[in-house]
Amino acid sequence: MAEPVRTAAGDCTRGRVQADGVELAFRRWSGDGPPVVAIHALTGSSLWFGGVAERLAGRRPLVAFDLRGRGDSDKPSGPYGVLQHACDLDLALSRMRIDRPVVVGHSMGAYVAAALGALRPERVAGVVLLDGGHPQALPPHADPNAFLEQILGPVLTRLRLSFRDPGAYLDYWRELPYFRHADDRSAWGRWVEAFLADDLAATGDGRFRPKADEVAVRADFADMSQPVPVEAGLRVLAEQRVPMVVVRAERGLTPVDPPVVSDDALNLLRGILPGVVEHTVADTTHYTILLGDPGASTVADLLVRFGER
Repeated sequence: MAEPVRTAAGDCTRGRVQADGVELAFRRWSGDGPPVVAIHALTGSSLWFGGVAERLAGRRPLVAFDLRGRGDSDKPSGPYGVLQHACDLDLALSRMRIDRPVVVGHSMGAYVAAALGALRPERVAGVVLLDGGHPQALPPHADPNAFLEQILGPVLTRLRLSFRDPGAYLDYWRELPYFRHADDRSAWGRWVEAFLADDLAATGDGRFRPKADEVAVRADFADMSQPVPVEAGLRVLAEQRVPMVVVRAERGLTPVDPPVVSDDALNLLRGILPGVVEHTVADTTHYTILLGDPGASTVADLLVRFGER
């Protein structure tokens, strides 16, 4: 069952759909033409794409899911991993009768989008890898949990904390470097606040905790760091001639970091996906490519043009 709601990105419907032994929560924004299915990042939710939904302005229907272990979806003890998420979405799309969508995934969601396309190439019209999806390996002898702490320490730490109210949660994020431009101007905006407000759940003792499950986050990070299955899935997409676009942010997790999809990673993708269409979105980071502008506007326009192909 779906119900209409009002979000910072405009009117949408919210609902739940049965997947592979779990129920997934979703948001659907209406529009014309071929549908777009959006898959969020490691600790995100369906509102990760709220800015894109607004900037699409009805030009395309957009359906964004909360993956298992995130948002308002079920949070089982397991299993997790990229292929499990792809199986969940395959069944969810069948039950929702969504046929031949453009599938866009951001960060970890890009790995899931590629896996879904490789699993069911006949189901998707095309795949957009948004600042992720490239084969990557952990440093030699690195522990996935320790490496995750190293690169995403504050983001991961928040999953263990409780907050007295939503305002305290916003203050926690304001102290982090992810929503600041290189000249120290704030990149904070209403799409960021909408996602963060939706990211909290009441604990029953008057406090609030982030919705993402840390067990799920750690399991998924370890899985997406396995380069062999990632490359194999991309090669299936190439063999099946699934249309693909690779989009990357100009900067990394913060404005002073190098891109998440490095030049070497981009060259690797070119070798696996001959002729792949590429875009680098200027003045964006890994976060603001979706949760700020010009990122959300550029991605929305790219999705419309890609759908027209």
